[in-house]
Amino acid sequence: MRRVPVVVIGAGPTGVTAATLLAQYGVETLVLDRWSAVYPQPRAVHMDDEVVRILARLGVADEFAEISRPAHGLRLVDDAHRVLVEFRRDTRVGVHGYAQANMFDQPELEAVLRANLARHRHASLIGGVEVTDVTASDRGQMRVTYADRSTGVEHAVDADYVLGCDGANSLVRDRIGAAMTDLRFRQRWLVVDIETAADLGQWGGVHQVCDPARAATYMRIGATRYRWEFRLLDGETAEDFDGLSALTGLIAPWIRGVDARELELIRVAEYTFRAQIADRWSRGPVFLLGDAAHLTPPFIGQGMGAGLRDASNLAWKLAAVVHGDQPPSVLDSYARERKAHAAQMIAFALAVGWSMTAGGRFGNALRRLVVPRLGVLPGIRAKVTDGATPALRRSRYVAAPRLRRGLTGTLCPNPLLGNDRRLDDEIGRGFAFITATAPSARQRDLLTRRGASVVVAGGELAAWLRRGRATAAIVRPDRTVMAAGADLERLVRLVPTFRPAPFGQVESPVPGSLVTDG
Repeated sequence: MRRVPVVVIGAGPTGVTAATLLAQYGVETLVLDRWSAVYPQPRAVHMDDEVVRILARLGVADEFAEISRPAHGLRLVDDAHRVLVEFRRDTRVGVHGYAQANMFDQPELEAVLRANLARHRHASLIGGVEVTDVTASDRGQMRVTYADRSTGVEHAVDADYVLGCDGANSLVRDRIGAAMTDLRFRQRWLVVDIETAADLGQWGGVHQVCDPARAATYMRIGATRYRWEFRLLDGETAEDFDGLSALTGLIAPWIRGVDARELELIRVAEYTFRAQIADRWSRGPVFLLGDAAHLTPPFIGQGMGAGLRDASNLAWKLAAVVHGDQPPSVLDSYARERKAHAAQMIAFALAVGWSMTAGGRFGNALRRLVVPRLGVLPGIRAKVTDGATPALRRSRYVAAPRLRRGLTGTLCPNPLLGNDRRLDDEIGRGFAFITATAPSARQRDLLTRRGASVVVAGGELAAWLRRGRATAAIVRPDRTVMAAGADLERLVRLVPTFRPAPFGQVESPVPGSLVTDG
């Protein structure tokens, strides 16, 4: 009977990200997946800079840049394709070190993630197997039973922890007695992917067609790849649009002047967009991540990103427990932090979805009056163009904020430091203590013993602290601010013990090492 600390069920982006992060922390991890190779059909196409930052921690930022393209933002257009409002995003490097919006093809990304996982000696992946059960073993662990899909031969593995990254029809969710809470959104949509070298002459951002009769989305994914999504009417199915000739009426507004012979239809598929969230995200040593825990309509491009955020949040906590730095109770903070955040993002996606489709003719008239004004409201424009997600709620690892709009619970920036390396590269995989005031020798000694790196802030980091009305901040391994304020001694005492082992692809600084930001 094989035994490993962690079994990850599902080798999609969420599962492979979790396994890679754990392997970087020296936690042996086994990934099980029903597919022998990357699932070939494209699905997710958008990733914001917060999530690309997670990819950088995996060590694949350069490879992702090669298969992605920055998007210019978002346009809301009416049923006649007249622009109601435009939210432009900067295609240059933003506060997190990457473009704010990035388009990509999911199978290409998954191939990159799997190849990167194979470089880590603490992770292994077995494909072509069907997980059939997750139960408590007689050794006090979890037993995962799986069968080879080609031979039917059954195997089992015992694990201290199991991560259910097995999608919307999750077996793991069923085994822990969790159920999806339906948030009352269900729409059938047609998804169309087309390859062409022709120039469609369209604006380089996402087009959202606000039309209650036929809402639609258009996106340029890559140099020659384009995607359209159309809401299906009652009685329509994907079979009604199984060729370019059947699709011409739908895509005509975007391909005027282009010969249909220059278009190659990659696929046509029907998807049901849902909004759901699991009522329970864990039971004992078993956790849900990604689509197993939440389903987000695609209108803000955060579905896959939410799963990577789950992995980033849980992996370092799990490593801290496995290595004995923290007690198992710290894992309770995972669901407390991520469930509320995911719910807020789903609510935002629902608001965008309903704004595209609700109200019939009256809704159309109202949109023409209201939507253009959204672009001049500072709060709305900032929310859409900045793309910053909500702060995490209070937990064991998010201290009660002293200020209403302080830094606690938000992501710290990732600027270039004085040595032209970004903050994330300098502070490694543990905690960081960012301070505008150099700590005393005693304080530095305490931080060193707890495994934290110290950054004396200048430049962008100092300005960030000032904007948050703080002198120092504790930054977690997932780059969330645990606590911030002016009381240096209090903050030093708050830093948890976490001493990441020097494993993986990313070089880790010596705990307590001092970095000076020019």
